[in-house]
Amino acid sequence: MTNEHRPSRRSVLKAAGGVSAAMALGGAGVLAAASPAGAADDGFGLRIVDRLENDPRMWYYRFATDAIGWQPAVNVLLPDDYHTSGRTYPVLYLFHGGGTDQDFITFDRLGIRAWTAGKPLIVVMPDGGHMGWYSNPVSSNTGPRNWETFHIAQLLPWIEANFRTYAEYDGRAVSGFSMGGFGALKYAAKYYGHFASVSAHSGPASLRRDGGLVVHWANATSALDLGGGTVYGVPWDQARVSADNPVERIESYRNKRVFLVAGTSPDPVDWFSQVNEPQVLAGQREFRGLLDNAGIPHEWHEEPGGHFVRDYMVQRDLDGIIDRLRKA
Repeated sequence: MTNEHRPSRRSVLKAAGGVSAAMALGGAGVLAAASPAGAADDGFGLRIVDRLENDPRMWYYRFATDAIGWQPAVNVLLPDDYHTSGRTYPVLYLFHGGGTDQDFITFDRLGIRAWTAGKPLIVVMPDGGHMGWYSNPVSSNTGPRNWETFHIAQLLPWIEANFRTYAEYDGRAVSGFSMGGFGALKYAAKYYGHFASVSAHSGPASLRRDGGLVVHWANATSALDLGGGTVYGVPWDQARVSADNPVERIESYRNKRVFLVAGTSPDPVDWFSQVNEPQVLAGQREFRGLLDNAGIPHEWHEEPGGHFVRDYMVQRDLDGIIDRLRKA
């Protein structure tokens, strides 16, 4: 399916810093309707060390966890009527991309509050490391950086214990931009029963193509976070690459909503887009071809421009997620 959603005026947003944490946070978490505000508890290997719960929608927590050698945070964006409705809601796990200015506040900077206004959906936006690749690395010289463990084994059950969410396949979606789009594709396949919808906005879908360029890129960039350690090892841990590689996990996308976005025309003077988006586009085309061959439905969009978050595509994705998941 090609994109026919062509608004006359596009607003395209690069993930960039510049907003203070205090302004962007808002806060994060809430329990069931009968529970007092701020009653979220420790559990699942997470110990709350900081919280802000004074915003009507955006609640924030920071944790101590053995999975990560520093204290990662999460923003949880609640529906407008969460505090009064008593309803249970579907949940979207939304992952940021890579870069020293990318973290759990990224999508708040970009406008996620406005994009979700009036929508019956909880959005969970965790830290994923500047170059964590949503993985437990083969090696680290800076202490534990086990992002996969933090997200899947700790944060997901913690969310479901402390918020009114559907703790089931049809109650969860996962999406992300760039490195986070890869993380979404990876988690949706590797943990098949967890997510009914998966979306990748400029996220790579093929690790081994072109001599394994994405694996080399993941190893090189993750070394900055890992003190010279790597996500996939040198030489590569081949079993780990295959387990994480969307194009090698095609059957794991059956019976899911799959949503893909890639740019077709990176700015010639934007070296970051020039390096990233052609590889993203080629990998997504390979992935789409394999989905087609397997008879697995998917929605795809090739959009003008390079490697950035397209707000109109995120909003289209949010509507599709709500349509696919169990209703609040």
